Amino acid sequence: MGIGVLCALLAGAMWGMVFIAPRALPAFSPWELTLGRYLAYGLIAAIAAGPILPRIARKITRADCLALVRQSCSGNLIYYVLLAFAVQLAGVAPTSLIIGILPITVTVLGRRDHGAVPLSRLIWPLLVVAAGIVCINVDLFGHQATAAAANVRPIWQRIAGIVCATGALCSWTWYAVDNARYLQRNPHFSSNEWSALYGISSGILSAALITVALLTVGTAWMGAGGRAWGTFWAVNAAVALGASLIGNNLWNIASRRLPLTLSGQMIVFETLFALAYGFVYDGRWPRPLEIAAIALLILGVGWSVRLHADDKSA
Repeated sequence: MGIGVLCALLAGAMWGMVFIAPRALPAFSPWELTLGRYLAYGLIAAIAAGPILPRIARKITRADCLALVRQSCSGNLIYYVLLAFAVQLAGVAPTSLIIGILPITVTVLGRRDHGAVPLSRLIWPLLVVAAGIVCINVDLFGHQATAAAANVRPIWQRIAGIVCATGALCSWTWYAVDNARYLQRNPHFSSNEWSALYGISSGILSAALITVALLTVGTAWMGAGGRAWGTFWAVNAAVALGASLIGNNLWNIASRRLPLTLSGQMIVFETLFALAYGFVYDGRWPRPLEIAAIALLILGVGWSVRLHADDKSA
């Protein structure tokens, strides 16, 4: 359990980077960011898994292929394009805190799984996490722009960002539950092997979508020219290696070692690291309500970990 918690924490540190990439590449659309990231992920995963691919190929089944396709779509392509839209429309902080509801949604869906602590015992830590989400949303809509803050987003744009972030939340919730259950039911793949297959399948789907786009609309979908494509591929390669390859492998280890009612809570580390990276990128300290939200999230997750540690069935 301790190793599972540590791997989940490190995965969160890796995943927090994905909230900064759309900010670092504002000239590129969410579709370009998504396809670029997962094409890079597929290439890096294929290179990293080269020596073990023959062994993996002998074990893979039709059910595995179907699981990889649905998980690549829900956990990667659909999730990330919605997240990128949300970051560009609403900003890093509100997007990361809405995604922070994942501990609640995954815990609720995993309440009947093996080793799960009864939801009735988790209601108070979950309410603490929910209070943290309320704090950040009050801060988002209640924070008044000063005259110097000319770049404050209009209200319709922030609402659209919230909607996209909510869609990303639903997509990744479904992925997290499906992935954890599949890994626990199918031990014939190690966490490293499944992470490699997950990356390769995401890369294949990205390449297919790029090919379809080029055949139907040519290069028009790529938008304006003269952009920093070198920076684009450097950022996407870093995110693919850190957040996707390493982060997903760490998460697969955690998913095998922890019940869903606890692994769901661990996703909050992604939120906390995303907030920290966002504050550094913006060059500012968190506001009081953001500090309260961070404290409540940490308190809620720590409380949940303690309940699982004390529960013999978990």
